[in-house]
Amino acid sequence: MSGGAVAPTGRPPVLFPLFAGLETLPGVGEKSARAFAQLGAERPRDLLFLLPHSVIDRQPVASIREALPGAVVTVAVTVGPHLPARRKGGPTRVMVRDATSDFQLVFFHARGEALQKQLPTGEQRIVSGKLEIFDGLAQIVHPDHILRPEEAASLPRFEPVYPLSAGLTQRVVAKAVAGALTRLPDLPEWIDPSLKAREGWPDWDAAVRAVHAPEGPADLAPTAPARARLAYDELFAHQLTLALARQTLRRGKGRSSKATGTLSGKVLQSLPYEPTGAQRRASAEIAADMATDRRMNRLLQGDVGAGKTLVAFLALLVAVEAGGQGVMMAPTEILARQHLDSLAPLAAAAGVRLALLTGRDKGAERAAKLADLAAGRIQVLVGTHAVFQKDVQFHDLRLAVVDEQHRFGVAQRMELGAKGQAADVLVMTATPIPRSLSLAQYGDMDVSLLDEKPPGRKPVRTALVSDTRLEEVVDHLRRAVAEGRQAYWVCPLVEESELVDLISAEDRFRSLRAALGEGVVGLVHGQMPPADKDAAMADFVAGRTRVLVATTVIEVGVNVPNASIMVIERAETFGLAQLHQLRGRVGRGAAESTCLLMYKPPLSDTGERRLQILRDTEDGFRIAEEDLAMRGAGDLIGTAQSGLPRFRIADLERQAGLMAVAQSDARALLAVDPGLQGPRGAAVRCLLWLMEQDRAIRLISVG
Repeated sequence: MSGGAVAPTGRPPVLFPLFAGLETLPGVGEKSARAFAQLGAERPRDLLFLLPHSVIDRQPVASIREALPGAVVTVAVTVGPHLPARRKGGPTRVMVRDATSDFQLVFFHARGEALQKQLPTGEQRIVSGKLEIFDGLAQIVHPDHILRPEEAASLPRFEPVYPLSAGLTQRVVAKAVAGALTRLPDLPEWIDPSLKAREGWPDWDAAVRAVHAPEGPADLAPTAPARARLAYDELFAHQLTLALARQTLRRGKGRSSKATGTLSGKVLQSLPYEPTGAQRRASAEIAADMATDRRMNRLLQGDVGAGKTLVAFLALLVAVEAGGQGVMMAPTEILARQHLDSLAPLAAAAGVRLALLTGRDKGAERAAKLADLAAGRIQVLVGTHAVFQKDVQFHDLRLAVVDEQHRFGVAQRMELGAKGQAADVLVMTATPIPRSLSLAQYGDMDVSLLDEKPPGRKPVRTALVSDTRLEEVVDHLRRAVAEGRQAYWVCPLVEESELVDLISAEDRFRSLRAALGEGVVGLVHGQMPPADKDAAMADFVAGRTRVLVATTVIEVGVNVPNASIMVIERAETFGLAQLHQLRGRVGRGAAESTCLLMYKPPLSDTGERRLQILRDTEDGFRIAEEDLAMRGAGDLIGTAQSGLPRFRIADLERQAGLMAVAQSDARALLAVDPGLQGPRGAAVRCLLWLMEQDRAIRLISVG
């Protein structure tokens, strides 16, 4: 095997041919290179991973009688007379005969001599193309292939069909891919030999050749050995990057924060209920992590209402018990104030000083808080990203808890850790994510799962209601408001769009205000200035408004125990996970709560199935798995802002199992060879360069 050790500084020369310009390939000019770029293919390497999505069966038949109209047929024919076009640009017809039938080949804008040369009358040719019936006559319009009998062997039995963009034909793509395949280097094997043998995977170069030469539809399945191997390469490179980030974070000297149990004991005694087994388990995992001298980088994943706040506060108390401080960060001021309200009674029970810091703190008040923080008099700080500002100095920050709605990426997590001298990091997420996706998004972290509901959370009654019954729903609201209850009304879009007849939040706000009275209804949507949004939320939280009309800005974390009704308009346009999050906003107080999913009939089969799943279960993890199966990874978290990597080959829905294998393989490799210096390490560096995981390579070089 060639391609030995790789200097961490630059791409290994063995890969250079794959990273040249596309124009260096046969048949690719400037114009087609631009068309390829539309497909995300800008270098020969990208073409290797541009996989065919289907195949055409070119199996020869004796006669067109063996084929159905609309099918592709490959048949040997004797060429008959040419019938030239009657008018300019009209069809030229060439009569042909196979073993038993006569039919015609049709060409538009044909040049007579060229056609005669290609199909000389009286000679034998192999033609392959789509069989059609026109005016009762069998014909093939512009055959895909016309070959001499001696060239027949060059036609593959199954011809791959590639994705195209404007300006590309199958022939151009196939030729460019064939050119890229001639540049396949001989690379050392980076997959663990026992895994490769167990799965029956081919070598890398054999796998690349095989995916471009499928021998039937089965070879296109994600489970086909060549495809599975290439998908694994991609997932493994991704997980290695995350594992290297995790290793870098952990290598940063941590501080050991040992729990004494004195403060947490007081909090647990003050609770009117027993913590769930899941809460106890997660707290123990976090405390064990904090006690080591490595930096903690843990994800606390829990469904709506699973009691993450208590677990996070017990973690903050570990930092305080060890003589340090903790900070809890929320993405918005509303959520920061809410965290403060829910932590205040716990802090009082523990006798710990808690404070809030947001962008609103100014002047003397802010200066006093900063002084108390720097002196260590404030033990737990709750805040927005204002806590990142230069003048915010902690006396001894040991734990940072981050609310995931920040969409914190790996880079920001590393930055946050730098604020405290090696502070531990705990990220909380309320989005139940299927395991394969949580590994793709948070693979650099260790995960604690809260998969039980605390006692006392009442189930939310969920009903499907057609939007033809709007008046009844408004009447129901009128009665509820009269009884002193509060409700959310979620609308799909903010502005009227001609394309989508979704009623805008503004219109719904006006119609509900007319029905229920001035001052009863508030409005929040994404286009509002933040201060107006905060004011509208504050009115609702304080009970000054009874009904809050909103776009999905309320799905995150808002806690109004008195709100017991959730109306979601055009529910069929939302993702399951989103609907589940929205429903989680009610059912937090003493009252029976309902969630009305209003839909516009008729519902599609999948639309109906999605709403039924939601009606039948409140288990966020089951809902997320269903959502993934029905919608796919990109839609599930909205790929644009999800922080989810885009994979070319790997299919997260169908190859979820490979992601977990890739994670444990990556971690195991780094445990024995943290600098990727050994023989397999060198091969893996080659993979990282091939997969353009430059960040991973930088992390090794820093190491």
